[in-house]
Amino acid sequence: MRALDLAIIGLFLVGMPLLGVWIGGKQKSGSDYFVGEGKISWWVACLSVVSAETSTLTVLSVPTVAYIATPGDGGMTYLALAIGYIAGRIVVSMVLLPRYVAGNLVTAYAFLGKRFGSGLQGTASVTFLLTRTLADGIRLFATAIPIKVVMAAYGLNVSYWTIVIGLGIAMVLYSFFGGVRAVVWVDAIQMLWYVLGAVVVIWAISGRLPDGWFGKAVDANKFQIFDFSSNMLTGQYAFFTALIGGAVLSMASHGSDQLIVQRLQATNDLRAARKALVASGFVVFLQFALFLFIGVLLWALYNGLAPTKPKPEGLGLANKDELFANFIVNDLPSGLSGFVIAGILAAALSSSLGALASSTVTDVYERVIGRELPEADRLKHGRIWTIVWAGALILCAGFFASSNKTSADPIVVQALGITGYTYGALLGAFLLGLLIKRARQADAIVAFVSTVIVMAFIILGVKFNKPDGSLIGVDFSKASGNTVALAWPWYTLCGVVITLVVGGLLSLRHGSVDPLAEPDVKESTPV
Repeated sequence: MRALDLAIIGLFLVGMPLLGVWIGGKQKSGSDYFVGEGKISWWVACLSVVSAETSTLTVLSVPTVAYIATPGDGGMTYLALAIGYIAGRIVVSMVLLPRYVAGNLVTAYAFLGKRFGSGLQGTASVTFLLTRTLADGIRLFATAIPIKVVMAAYGLNVSYWTIVIGLGIAMVLYSFFGGVRAVVWVDAIQMLWYVLGAVVVIWAISGRLPDGWFGKAVDANKFQIFDFSSNMLTGQYAFFTALIGGAVLSMASHGSDQLIVQRLQATNDLRAARKALVASGFVVFLQFALFLFIGVLLWALYNGLAPTKPKPEGLGLANKDELFANFIVNDLPSGLSGFVIAGILAAALSSSLGALASSTVTDVYERVIGRELPEADRLKHGRIWTIVWAGALILCAGFFASSNKTSADPIVVQALGITGYTYGALLGAFLLGLLIKRARQADAIVAFVSTVIVMAFIILGVKFNKPDGSLIGVDFSKASGNTVALAWPWYTLCGVVITLVVGGLLSLRHGSVDPLAEPDVKESTPV
């Protein structure tokens, strides 16, 4: 019977890249390849944004967040982040989107080039390339988890390295031939697929739970959303930590990360881009709630409420993020299991390769050679770098697969933590250019580099006492026991403040406004 599941998964892995190539059509220019010539509807871009930012990490790891949450943590406090995400998107739609969409820019970092100069544009772009490669390496590894579980069910011990290489090849096909138009449309289709798969899982689990499971889940605080009791500095989902940190993180990810900005630039006009961005925040909230609810149902299923099901500790799982995948493979009926796994794989094929290629070509390569490439050459170089970055993602995914067994955090938390080193510097550079007209390129670069260094010191070295949140001091050993690091939602805000303070102080050296400081962008009109 499991042959049906393999057939569905195989058909999906072959069919989706081919569909992407067909949707993308023949690419004639670099602009078509990188931004789709503004032909994408707002609702398609909205679904693509959601797929790009959550994907496999949401499908596999967010249920684990709710599953492992203690009564003191609250099972759905992760949703407070999503409320902050909505607020951050609204700010980006009003402040930064006009600079990108109405300004006909190929990448977000082109704005920094216009405001400060090519030096900061290249610095920001290289930072994005490194951070995105690490974060998406984790995403690709996350997608390999259910495939490994499927293979194990057939007695096949396939390594993570083998799986991520196969996934990388499938991902690069439609990105290479179809450009951003193929990426955005395939993202939208795949997002609908894995959400439908989540609904199927909820239906399947609900019929197996005994009477009284809901009351027991309430007693265990599995449905608690707002956490006002945890320390704000160390509690990852304490209400104000999640709300403020989530808002600033969303401003950085959706205002200064080319992965998201590229999808918004592919819409018809500024109004469409704003609708896509703000609507995506509400969709993400609903999606988080859906997968957290699955985690609660799995907790009810495995933790003594349904006596026939052993707890995950007895399942022989290599890491906690295999929990949901194990249920899909071993407990869903044949056919449904293949459908849901295909949805999880769909999330992996949400490609960042186009964003990496566009930033490499327009923000780095063209700055190095000192001229803009003709459209035909942009297209050629874009495809070359698509392949190069696919190889880099595969290497990163294999590295995380080899090292992840010792991590105490779900993979979604690891991925968000990586952004803490650089997101504050990226968003801070944009705000520095908008708010401090005296700031020059040298000021911004020094502030940018200083922020990355200081944030690494804070993330790796500053430790707090877990019970009361008091500052212990500097210790670069791994946090353990009652010693914890600063809660990751604060990372981006700290970085923004450091960038603005350093850049602002350095700008006091100048007696006049920077000639490159652009006037306010007027709201426009279709591009």
